[in-house]
Amino acid sequence: MNISLKQLKVFVGITQHATLSAASERLYLSKAALSMALSELEKQLGRPLFDRVNHRLILNQEGQKLLPLADELLNRASDIKVLFSPQTKASGTLKIGASDTIGNHVLPSILSGFRQQQQHYSQQVFISNSELICQKLRDFELDIALIEGQAQQSDLVSTVFSQDSMCIIAPLSHPLAAKSQLSFNDLTNSEWVLREAGSGSRSFFLQNLATHIDNWSQSFELNTTEALINCVAEDLGLGCLSSLAAHYALKDGRVTKLNLNHPMQRQFWLVMHKDKYKTPLLAQFIDFCHLQ
Repeated sequence: MNISLKQLKVFVGITQHATLSAASERLYLSKAALSMALSELEKQLGRPLFDRVNHRLILNQEGQKLLPLADELLNRASDIKVLFSPQTKASGTLKIGASDTIGNHVLPSILSGFRQQQQHYSQQVFISNSELICQKLRDFELDIALIEGQAQQSDLVSTVFSQDSMCIIAPLSHPLAAKSQLSFNDLTNSEWVLREAGSGSRSFFLQNLATHIDNWSQSFELNTTEALINCVAEDLGLGCLSSLAAHYALKDGRVTKLNLNHPMQRQFWLVMHKDKYKTPLLAQFIDFCHLQ
């Protein structure tokens, strides 16, 4: 068996793109060259790595077994290049996933500090809800993720790296705005504007607040925090979100904060695939996050 790094690079590249055309553009190889490299790899392994469905390549169980090893080998090969390079600092591109609140309000400060400390300037950031971020980790499209809830998938490993405070916001004219402190009884029959399924703020609301509120209902479901704030400001329901995300809207007087006599803290989590090879660069970034 004579598997080449080029074949593994083609294999990983195809898993990360919906079509051969997209993988071809990203890898700067023709579709014919990609197909040939994949065919040679599958021939050496004696089994297909993808299911061919309507001209699309869908990663099968054999491919899923190979993906973590291929990812590690490609990263280790990159480490060899770094080891014998005259540069002493870690190199490579760090692919970071972040959930909405962290990506917009926490990660910029982390990246600024990391760049100053390590003099490393090649990072790619993908911001979305926690569910999609975790899926990209499982597909080895991201090296690491910073999200607002602990990952539930058995092949992902989560560690706490920071804390966050949640809050409830309401329109300025809301009847409860005049009360200095609320109980869950005050929220009976309340309407809520919530983020979409898979988001950290929605999970916090459902797990920590909703079970204590009688007859609550969902007014709207939205996939951006700014839209949620705007809907609350227009009296379309109450909102539950990070105090970091609500800061400017509260400061500008667009909405008001309701003080509930219930803990509103949550943890921020650093998540990786359990089989992800930890490059020197990735190890440095993890250590930096834990020191924040």
